[in-house]
Amino acid sequence: MAKQFEKLETPHQDFIHQQHIFFTGSAARDGRVNLSPKGMDSLRILGPNRILWMNLTGSGNETAGHLRDIPRMTLMWCSFTTRPLILRAYGTARTYHTNDAGWSELAEHFPAHRSARQIFDLSIDMVQTSCGYAVPFMDYQAERDTMQKWVDAKSDTELRDYWVEKNTKTIDGMDTDVPTGS
Repeated sequence: MAKQFEKLETPHQDFIHQQHIFFTGSAARDGRVNLSPKGMDSLRILGPNRILWMNLTGSGNETAGHLRDIPRMTLMWCSFTTRPLILRAYGTARTYHTNDAGWSELAEHFPAHRSARQIFDLSIDMVQTSCGYAVPFMDYQAERDTMQKWVDAKSDTELRDYWVEKNTKTIDGMDTDVPTGS
């Protein structure tokens, strides 16, 4: 049932564009494996072997810490509607922080967001599809506005203070290199 591909083909890209959520997986040599759901307007396909994902402020920052150790990443989409399908993109990723050379050019692919803390640039080396027959049907209602309301209630200084408190280390104590200055 599973099929492997060297790149994102057009039907894969179309499928990704139809999804409202994706999942990201990463792990360092030691410690916990991280799997996170992501949404909002935070993902761009730049070609058959390249995806950008803008990471917004959250309660943790595992991916950035993991990629400092081992730059592997997996992104996954699954259909909750009529077509049963799971799609995974495997590869290596580079982290760009807001103060890194290259940030501005990559950030132009996304709407501006005050809480953007990283952009991950995934170089895909394998794509895999599988059936998704056991994935339940679920209806999309709307994007949550909770994140935006939380960000709007904070000053830039308060956002950076939050990064210092919650985002400079992974849950296993690895540095994330998130910039904490103003």
